[in-house]
Amino acid sequence: MYQKVIKRVLDIIISAVALIILSPIFLMVAILVRCKLGSPIIFHQQRPGYHEKIFGLCKFRTMTDERDENGELLPDAQRLTKFGKMLRATSLDELPELWNILKGDMSLIGPRPLLVKYLPLYNEFQKHRHDVKPGLTGWAQVNGRNAVTWEERFEMDVYYVQNISFMLDLKIFFKTIGVVFKHDGITSGTDATMEAFQGTKTE
Repeated sequence: MYQKVIKRVLDIIISAVALIILSPIFLMVAILVRCKLGSPIIFHQQRPGYHEKIFGLCKFRTMTDERDENGELLPDAQRLTKFGKMLRATSLDELPELWNILKGDMSLIGPRPLLVKYLPLYNEFQKHRHDVKPGLTGWAQVNGRNAVTWEERFEMDVYYVQNISFMLDLKIFFKTIGVVFKHDGITSGTDATMEAFQGTKTE
């Protein structure tokens, strides 16, 4: 009952209220992004969601479009500006994902949506992270974030899937507030913040 009905109702209510209350912050950040990084203000990237269905993740832009002499984009770490790092550290870049939650692509709590290129690399155990909708924050994000290995992160993701409940979501929600206030931020799932996932040999 909670996972199939109540969780979705809470997602709609919380994301809708948050979008209204935080609209002044959205406007302020949008203006700053436009002035410091140019357009587009919102960064869209394809990510796998529930049952690996691909959706367009929305985030505030944190990187420039700098390219090398061949016209190829420079590595993420080189295009991530000081301003962009601040947005990530305060999790302000994640705010547009509230729209993804309202639409139903994501949930407030769940495994973070990672890159599409990782899909073929998951073993059978790790694939279960897609048995629920991805989240704005999750169990792995409040238990080590980038300080843990990919394997440990996936173990926590699957733990969440197997133990999903209102009380666990409530615990993650309040722990997330603490993480944000410590300026640890919420993981962005990009190579600029954590080494790329290369696959796991063991099942």
